[in-house]
Amino acid sequence: MDGTEDLCRAVEVYGDMVYRLALAQTHSSHDADDVFQEVFLRYLRAAPVFREEEHRKAWLLRVTVNCCKKLHRSFWRRHTVALSEAIPAQTQEEGELLSLLEGLPAKYRAVLHLYYYEGYDTAEIGAILGRSPGTVRSQLARGRALLREAWKGVEAQ
Repeated sequence: MDGTEDLCRAVEVYGDMVYRLALAQTHSSHDADDVFQEVFLRYLRAAPVFREEEHRKAWLLRVTVNCCKKLHRSFWRRHTVALSEAIPAQTQEEGELLSLLEGLPAKYRAVLHLYYYEGYDTAEIGAILGRSPGTVRSQLARGRALLREAWKGVEAQ
């Protein structure tokens, strides 16, 4: 398989996953588009060879996280559209939850997204984010606790 066929296959299989993670990290569809393009451009340039399909998926997630971090450090960081505006919620409760998730620090958003939306376990998340599994478990617990406390505040209103 040549490079462009491999790229097309990777975009077809993993494009949605890369875009969702980029959107969750950047809170902007425009920035997520930029990250998406950068990830697959790096994939084309690097032309990595993987023993298993899981390694390809983990490589793409890791590069996505790194590109999002680079974007956040960028001098030209633009104002972003809130995630709740980019992805309209189906219900009022879902909208409130998205709003609460946006308020969490990035380290908690990343682990919560990879755990609940992408279905990774803590060891896999640790490998993707360059953190120990214990750190990931701790961040999941803290992220859940922060959401729980924030949700109680919403319900009390």
